[in-house]
Amino acid sequence: MFRIGFGIDFHQMVEGRELWIGGVQIPHHKGALGHSDADVLLHAICDAMLGALALGDIGIHFPNTDPAYKGIDSKLLLQHTYGLIKARNYRVVNVDSSICLEAPKIKKYSGDMCKVIAGILEITEEDVSVKATTTEKMGFVGREEGLVAYANVLLQKSVD
Repeated sequence: MFRIGFGIDFHQMVEGRELWIGGVQIPHHKGALGHSDADVLLHAICDAMLGALALGDIGIHFPNTDPAYKGIDSKLLLQHTYGLIKARNYRVVNVDSSICLEAPKIKKYSGDMCKVIAGILEITEEDVSVKATTTEKMGFVGREEGLVAYANVLLQKSVD
């Protein structure tokens, strides 16, 4: 049996924060604002996996009101979410994702992002797609006030 999940996440971009996308730190004068490290891509992937199995969303599992998650590395959130999937006897088949931001350009980092994500989800790098686009200077993304990530995840029930 297969299950498909979709996730989306938004974060503001502000001065004085590190920019983490897909588990990779990217040099930039702005970073994403959030309770955790604000890794918009990993958050969207978590939501996609949770949604595929109707397990709620990232806010239910990792509330931003809980001090335990203050500044947490989102790779740990992805690992925990993957554990929930595995506990229900599912595995990840593939991840397809898109990031919307004006700057910085992330193409040279996308391979590293695929490697990080694949390693956590126990799939190959060829099973992870990370794409990026701009909004052609329109809206909050175009004004570099924020960024958005979208993710689709296909899960398959393990046959034992």
